[in-house]
Amino acid sequence: MPFEKGQSGNPAGRPPGARNRATIMAELLLQGEAEAMTRLAIERAKAGDIAALRMCLDRLLPPCRHRAIEFEIPRLTSAADAVAAMAAITAGVAAGDLTAAEAGELSGLVDRFARVLETTVLEQRVVRLERETARPDADRRGQDDQAHNDDRGVRDQYNFGDAP
Repeated sequence: MPFEKGQSGNPAGRPPGARNRATIMAELLLQGEAEAMTRLAIERAKAGDIAALRMCLDRLLPPCRHRAIEFEIPRLTSAADAVAAMAAITAGVAAGDLTAAEAGELSGLVDRFARVLETTVLEQRVVRLERETARPDADRRGQDDQAHNDDRGVRDQYNFGDAP
């Protein structure tokens, strides 16, 4: 008999937090040996075993994911500033002052600034155009429509007259 669409063959499934049998067995075998194994890895690292040294250092000093980037970009207030900032970031990578990953993060920041700037300028233009094209009788008509909606008890800002 086939399974129903959207239904699992085992609805209860594996309980949350359940561990694999192999993991449990490995933990049981290593139980009590962790200190001895750690001591052996440290001794081998001190003796010059590069793999053991790398393993010990990886545990002591995990790779730093985030660090402060000391790199100056122009103050961002216009689209021209965004162009200058991208040029500075590119020059920083070329000079070796920034890694490619750091440059990518900074470029993303500049890109988001440019998008916000573009949206803001567009919004300002739309508001200005709406003011310039507004007619005096349009304001009166809008008030009449609002009074009509208030009479029906409807006050939906997205109701353009085509909804009940």
